[in-house]
Amino acid sequence: MGGRIDIYIDLASLYSYIALVQLLKTQDLLKQHSVDVEVHPVLLGAINAATGNKPPWTLPAKAAYGTHDSRRSLSAVGLADVSPPGDLMEAAKTQLPLRALHFVRAGYPADAYLRTWRHLLHAFWTLHRPPNTPAALGQALADVPATFPGEGEKGEGEGKRLFDAADVDRIVRAAAEPEYKDILRRTTEEALKRGAFGAPWLWATNATGRSEPFFGSDRWHHVYEFLGLPYQDVALLPPGSEKGSKL
Repeated sequence: MGGRIDIYIDLASLYSYIALVQLLKTQDLLKQHSVDVEVHPVLLGAINAATGNKPPWTLPAKAAYGTHDSRRSLSAVGLADVSPPGDLMEAAKTQLPLRALHFVRAGYPADAYLRTWRHLLHAFWTLHRPPNTPAALGQALADVPATFPGEGEKGEGEGKRLFDAADVDRIVRAAAEPEYKDILRRTTEEALKRGAFGAPWLWATNATGRSEPFFGSDRWHHVYEFLGLPYQDVALLPPGSEKGSKL
C-alpha cells in the first residue's frame, strides 16, 4: 500500500468544499496507510477557459439537477447553511485568496494550511463574504479559528485565532507579490497538464508509481481501489435489516 493524492481545488467550487471536508475526515487514516496528500489551490475559471468547460449552473438542465445533487452531497458530509454568495461569476474571481493559500502552504504547518482552507471556504459559501479583496481576505484570515468544533478537549482553544495581526498582514501582502501570482499560474497549468477540466481534480499515484486522474467529490472509492486501500463500498441490505442502516 501507500502512494500519493494530489487534489486541485478552488474556493469557488462547491464540490471542492465537499471534497476538502471529506479529506479532513480521512486524512489520519490515509496517513496510517502511508498515503501522502497534497492540496493545491488552482483557479477554476482559468481551467474552464482553457478546456472550454462551462460551470454547471450556467446550463439550465444541470442547474436544475444541481439543486438536488448539491443538497444530497452537502448533507452526506454534514455541511449546512451553504449557498452561493450572490453573483457567483463575480465571486469566482478568487486569485487573491488562492495566492494567499499558496503562501500559507509554503510557510506554515500543514495543519494551519488546511484550517485556512476550511475557514475560507466557510467564509465564501456560508458567510457569503468571498475573501477576494485585501480587506475581505484580511478579515477572513483574522477569523480563522485555532480549533474547529469537536476538536480537542471541551473548551480547549475556544475563541483563539490561528493567525495574529502580523501573520495576517504578512499573508495579505504576499498574496499580491509576483512570486505567488506565478505559483498559482504554474499550479493551474500543472492541473491542466494532468487532464483537469474542473474541480475537484484528483491525481492519484499508487505504490508502483502509476498515476491516474479522478474527478469530483464522489470518486473516493475508485481512488482507494486504485491505491490498493481497504474500504467499505455502498451495499444494498436485505429486507428486515435495521431501519436506517448505512455502510
